[in-house]
Amino acid sequence: MSSLKVTLGLLAAGLMLSGCIQGATYEATNTNNFKPRDKELLAKVSYVKTPVPEAFRRAIVDYHRKEAPGSIVVDSDNHYLYLVQKDGKAIRYGITVGEEAMAWSGIAKVGSKTEWPAWHPTKGEIERLGVPTFVAPGPDNPMGSRALYLYSGGKDTLFRIHGTNQPEYIGASISSGCIRMTNEDVIDLYDRVGLGTVVVVLEPKHGDSPFNSQMALQGGGSSVQ
Repeated sequence: MSSLKVTLGLLAAGLMLSGCIQGATYEATNTNNFKPRDKELLAKVSYVKTPVPEAFRRAIVDYHRKEAPGSIVVDSDNHYLYLVQKDGKAIRYGITVGEEAMAWSGIAKVGSKTEWPAWHPTKGEIERLGVPTFVAPGPDNPMGSRALYLYSGGKDTLFRIHGTNQPEYIGASISSGCIRMTNEDVIDLYDRVGLGTVVVVLEPKHGDSPFNSQMALQGGGSSVQ
């Protein structure tokens, strides 16, 4: 039943947003840029590579906010992550987000980056999900192909931007609280940002949809590579 609700929610979101994304220029994944290990492990995944709904496919979009080019902005309300570009543009990615009560919001920086990370569940995740204390890197690891670890005040927030082995939930909210992207999209983001990149995670109900535009604090960011 929960899976059906998510599917219906994604369809509804796609219909609502379809009239607001006419300026989007969609980008196909260029697998030629993937490393040999990426190609090898992505070829071994056991999950179904469910197509992402059009509203949540990677795209170049107009961007009216005031964050500096190179910054990342996470809009959990609307299930988008933006990588700010120059000249009023941004790369927009569809994301899966966690339940509001488990989410984190604020301004952080990318403190570390990992390719094909291991998963070290928190105590809460172990108790809630019944998972082991350690999951080795691999094609079906819930952390996916890349992870960006967010730090605030020099401390790990325990909030991550990472890949997923459940692409069917892109555009939806599910149980755990980190930001998930398709493995292909998180590889693309990972290659574009460096350590120290500023990440603005908007508070719940402060999303920046075309219907409810908000101006966030201006953040710095490393240059897009």
